Parts: sequence; C-alpha cells; structure tokens
Amino acid sequence: MKKFHGALVALVTPFIDGKLDEQGLKDLIEFQIKNGTHGIVPVGTTGESATLSFDEHKMVVDITVKTVNGRVPVVAGTGANSTLEAIELTESARESGADAVLSVVPYYNKPNQEGIYLHFKEIAEQVDIPMFLYNVPGRTVVNMLPETVARLAELDNVIGIKEASGSLEQVTDVLRSCPDDFIVLSGDDFTAMPSICVGTKGVISVVSNVYPQAMAALMETALEGDLVKANELNRRLFPLMKLMFAAPSPAPAKKGAELLGKIKDGTPRLPMAPIDDATLARLQATMKDLGLL
Repeated sequence: MKKFHGALVALVTPFIDGKLDEQGLKDLIEFQIKNGTHGIVPVGTTGESATLSFDEHKMVVDITVKTVNGRVPVVAGTGANSTLEAIELTESARESGADAVLSVVPYYNKPNQEGIYLHFKEIAEQVDIPMFLYNVPGRTVVNMLPETVARLAELDNVIGIKEASGSLEQVTDVLRSCPDDFIVLSGDDFTAMPSICVGTKGVISVVSNVYPQAMAALMETALEGDLVKANELNRRLFPLMKLMFAAPSPAPAKKGAELLGKIKDGTPRLPMAPIDDATLARLQATMKDLGLL
C-alpha cells in the first residue's frame, strides 16, 4: 500500500465556459507534483464534486490517475448521500486505478450513527479498494462520532479518515479509539500542524492549491518533530489558510490558482459564486506578502 502521509492537495477542478478543462487539469497536477505535494485528491468537496455529472467525475479521476502515473498516491472523492451512488462512484474510481477513495458522511439525509456505519460498511464490502472516511459536520450536518469511526476501522478496506470537525478533542478521541495503523489526516489546513502533535499523519489541504511547496514543507517539518520551525511556517501561512475560507470554498482557492496563472478561469460552478472584490484584494495582498505574486 502507498504511503498516505504529508500534504495531499484537495485539488480544484478547472472549467472553461462551464466545461471541464482537461489540459488545465493535467497542468495543475504537474504543478502540484513539481512542488512537492505528497498526494492528489481529485473530485472532493474542493473539486466541486457535488456539481459534476457522473461522466465528468469519472473523467477527472481517469485524467488524474493517468497524469500522475504512480508518482504520488491518488485518493479519489467518491462520496454521496445515496449509498448506491457512492458504491457506483467507488467502483468507477477502482476501475480508473485510484490508489484509494475518500467517502464523505452522507449529507442532507441526517442519518444516525448506525445509519452512517451501515452506509460505509456496505461500500467497503461491495468494492475492494482502500477507503478514507470523511467527517465534515460543517457541510453534512451530522458528526460521525469517534466510536463509529472505531467500529468502521475494524473493516479491512477502511484505512483512515479525513477528520474535518476542527476539534482536536475529537481527533484525539479517534486516535485513541482506532488501531495504531489507522491513518488520521486533518481536513482543515489550520488544524493540520497542531493535529500532528497529537498523532495525525498529515492533511488534505485546500491551501496546497495555491502554495503546495509551503504546505508540503510544513507537514514534513512537523512530522519530523521540528515544532519550532513548523510553528514558524504555520504562522506564516495562517493568513492564507483563513482566506481560503473567507468565501465559500473552493472559490478563493480557484481564484488563487488563476492569479498564479495555473488555471485560465477561477470561476466555480453555480451555486458557488466567485469571491467579491474585497476578498480578492485581500487574497492578492496576502499572496504578494508570501512572494507568490
């Protein structure tokens, strides 16, 4: 199994005139790998998976796997609030050659903990591919509790979790409840460094879309135990971390990638709106302070 540690980018999906920009996606992936990103996570929340058709979803994963060509792990987003749809997306990612999948807690339906457990259990039993759970209660409404994660960690295919509750208490409870080889990744850039201090292995990062080299360095430094240097890097990047969520994600990340010249158009699909002028000015100023512009 590949090593799922460090800074894995929650990759944005580039569009031109509302359609998938295939060459732009390939260029983004090359930019990420050149700058030290430890893994590629296409078609997650930041990749606007909720507004992609099944064919577009499959195309993004296919292109990502072929472009990466084994250089870093590919963890394809395959979550859905329909268990049958999540199975279909997971099987598609397996056929495309993804190294693992990322499956979010069912949103909108508001299942109880038993429903969450049975949802992921069914996916894991139906499709033979390593799976990361994805807990993001700010988007799904429902919080997957550590005891549910621990039950799921007993299943062969469930190898880890992207924990985006923003709670170090919950992260620590998950780590205490699960086997030592269960991989816990932060789902928020701003908790990534402190989470490593309690035992996580990295982050699935939005900031990496704009500054992959720095996020990779931050994770490497923290994992090596150099907390003085890691704190310096974390504080330097913190304004950019906050700006990535100054408007609904992934609009700031896509605009940042556009400002870098890495994608032609940073406009997200509706219902996500582009960032306003004030946020744009702050983003430009912060990127200049970091030497990116």
